[in-house]
Amino acid sequence: MKRKYTFSIIMFILFEMIAITLWLTKDNLFYMLNFSYIGTCLALGTALFTAGKNYARHFVQLAVGSYMLLYLGIISQENMQIEGFWYYLFLGTFEAATIHYAIAKIFGPLIFGRGWCGYACWTAMILDFLPFKRPQKPRVKKLGILRYVMFVCSLALVSGLFLMKVAHLEKIMFYLFLLGNAFYYIAGIALAYIFKDNRAFCKYLCPITVFLKPMSYYSLLRVHCDESKCVHCNKCLKVCPMNVEVNKESRKRKNGTDCILCYECTKECPVKALH
Repeated sequence: MKRKYTFSIIMFILFEMIAITLWLTKDNLFYMLNFSYIGTCLALGTALFTAGKNYARHFVQLAVGSYMLLYLGIISQENMQIEGFWYYLFLGTFEAATIHYAIAKIFGPLIFGRGWCGYACWTAMILDFLPFKRPQKPRVKKLGILRYVMFVCSLALVSGLFLMKVAHLEKIMFYLFLLGNAFYYIAGIALAYIFKDNRAFCKYLCPITVFLKPMSYYSLLRVHCDESKCVHCNKCLKVCPMNVEVNKESRKRKNGTDCILCYECTKECPVKALH
């Protein structure tokens, strides 16, 4: 039984190590509380998933996503979007959004890939409640270039504000956070209905994937396929929300860096070839 929940325990310990390290190095108890909370939610959520609870991933999404959006973003007025990352990076301060991006979206994916997208993104926590859990249309690969356009635009926007030495920049960043989230939700819902795909925003428009995709290629945690067991029924391909070629073991499999570790494929496989 203990081995069954090994990953959940490791996840909790990993985040506690981050929490304690940041608390001591930054001399700020907030980091201890922040990462302890996120680690506890992730550990509990993965344990619930292991126990076979269908609501496990939604529980983590709402617990972590709501905290990031409502408490950190709106109440504490920290811009946790990509514009906030550029803002703190240009200020030369390693805190708030820069720490969040370093752990969740730049270096963290070397361990857990795009797990952030599957379990903690406050945009996806809403989009995943839409009715198109299984993509009903083929993926339009060429539209993926839009994410790079969004990435460059966010960088250009914040760079321009700094170069023009705009006053009250911190307040402006808070308003950008509100407007940015409103745009993400509107665009995400619109794209979901256009493409009949809850995750269309993630595939085509989300600028954060520019950080996530290259690191996710080397992720330690990933869905493995025992191709000798595979009967090529393609059930796993039909349920994958990100159109990942999960019936291949190679890291070069189609859309391999888009896996959000939802594990829908492992539940669907009739011969347990996926783990």
